[in-house]
Amino acid sequence: MEILLEELYKTDINLEKFHTRKLFLDEDSYQINGITQSGKTKVVKNYLLGLKKSSYLYIDCKDLRIDYEQLNKTLAIFCTNNKINTLVLDNYTPDVNIVNVPQLLICCEINYEFDFLTTLKLYPLDYEEFLAYEYKYDSTALNHFFKLGGFPSMHKVSADDRALYIQKILKHTLNLIELEILIFCTKMMAQKISPYSIYERLKQSQKISKDKLYLSFDMLCSKGYIHQLQKVDHPKAIRKIYLCDISLKSALTIDKQFSKLFENMIYLELLKSGKEAFYDENIDFYIPSSDEVILGMPFADERILFKKMEAIEAFLFTYQIKRVTAITMSTEGRMSHPISKVEMIPFDIWALGD
Repeated sequence: MEILLEELYKTDINLEKFHTRKLFLDEDSYQINGITQSGKTKVVKNYLLGLKKSSYLYIDCKDLRIDYEQLNKTLAIFCTNNKINTLVLDNYTPDVNIVNVPQLLICCEINYEFDFLTTLKLYPLDYEEFLAYEYKYDSTALNHFFKLGGFPSMHKVSADDRALYIQKILKHTLNLIELEILIFCTKMMAQKISPYSIYERLKQSQKISKDKLYLSFDMLCSKGYIHQLQKVDHPKAIRKIYLCDISLKSALTIDKQFSKLFENMIYLELLKSGKEAFYDENIDFYIPSSDEVILGMPFADERILFKKMEAIEAFLFTYQIKRVTAITMSTEGRMSHPISKVEMIPFDIWALGD
């Protein structure tokens, strides 16, 4: 195992053009969590390239050459003898013992509770990060975003291979039950669905236990493949389901439902901004911190928005909403309301705003 560590230590890190992400690493120790293909490895490798070559050791724990028992016997000694200041354990597994080094960086999907590590969450690209990959910042960029989604690697995949590429990644990363749940949730994107309802549907086509499904569903949520949105003031109510990336819609189902895809895209922007949100009947997103309601209305005009405002009037007065933002594909506009500032804003303008 010492021979392999020596080889890894001497191997130069190669990184193609790196596009800056909204995640910053300094000399502290971190745990970086994120789903597969979210960009964790590139973020860490870009950081390592700014360090002295002899000061770090990068290990991919999925390397088939690694014998965990032997690694645990030699890693601490190797780091000490070679004065390793920064140790990276990519694709970390608890089979690898943590060793004492000045800086430790681990990358994984699951969030492990390490008191000595600061946890950072890396999501797939948001729209602003996506634009760094684009040649032109115009309407074509937004259409491209709809087609590719937020996985950075998708920019190098040809259009005819995109669906199979994502399927291959998910098959490699998830077990069969997790994949079946994810496929079903893709069909139910931006809709209210409970784990029990998923169980009732899937048991019709395959043999599966309720406990196993619940555990798999919770695992998908904890890793970040599935997100749930709670109903305002009703924590026990059925939650709405959103996916980690909009590209899964076309990769895992033939259903179109553009309005649901658009709503999921808005949700992900809110998620990455750290804003706490809830849903209600006829309310896509309620943001308590800013007394704001956000509506996904890709093809709205003033007439459609007026009817929508009538439908949510009671909610606006009950929660004293100061602002209603209708996110559209391209329409801009305003309308008067007694208590709320009401605007229609195109997605690309809204996503790039403060």
